[in-house]
Amino acid sequence: MLDVKGIHTYYGLSHILFDVSLTVSKGEVVGLLGRNGAGKSTTMRSIMGLTPPKEGSISFNGDNITGQKPYLLFRKGIGYVPDDRRVFADLSVDDNLEIVHNRKTDWNKERVYELFPALSEIKTRRAGNLSGGEQQMLTIARALMGSPELLLLDEPTEGLAPLIVRDLEEQILKLKDAGISILLSEQNVRSALKMISRAYVIDNGSIRFAGTVSELEANDEVKKKYLMV
Repeated sequence: MLDVKGIHTYYGLSHILFDVSLTVSKGEVVGLLGRNGAGKSTTMRSIMGLTPPKEGSISFNGDNITGQKPYLLFRKGIGYVPDDRRVFADLSVDDNLEIVHNRKTDWNKERVYELFPALSEIKTRRAGNLSGGEQQMLTIARALMGSPELLLLDEPTEGLAPLIVRDLEEQILKLKDAGISILLSEQNVRSALKMISRAYVIDNGSIRFAGTVSELEANDEVKKKYLMV
């Protein structure tokens, strides 16, 4: 479904990603793991067209999408949940969902509230007044309103309490059961390993490991050197 081949991404003159390649197949939850500043968010932004790579290619369902605008990728079926959440603070929870709703899609507010019942209870509350966990649920719910085939989740558990993280893990697995493919960026390795089937480990902008969860768990060198586990 997603095929990233040898991308190099820059911020100005600073070379951030070096020959990054990864794939996500239909129905998979794949982890992009690494420490803070390793290049995870830049990889997500490169895929979503926010920081297009200068070299390499990105394809989605066989189409070359390298450097395409984010709104076009949203229409093609890619949902993006950034690490800083970016809710519409002055709008209610309900309006945050309504503003991106495509009525021809499979997901609607009723289905989203079924997945996130806590949001249904606070749907009239301003998004800027929500807790971190509630805002994270809202940003995922908002991305679902476009009925994505592929969801890019950038550091979804960052800054959340353990109980909220546990709930979020369950909800992400429900999305997998609903047929949505997911690329999950995380530095919380223990949480990520509960949800993913394959992992890429990134450090200093380069992929250092690619393999299954069992292969990663058996590789003490990679865990200690790049993940501090």
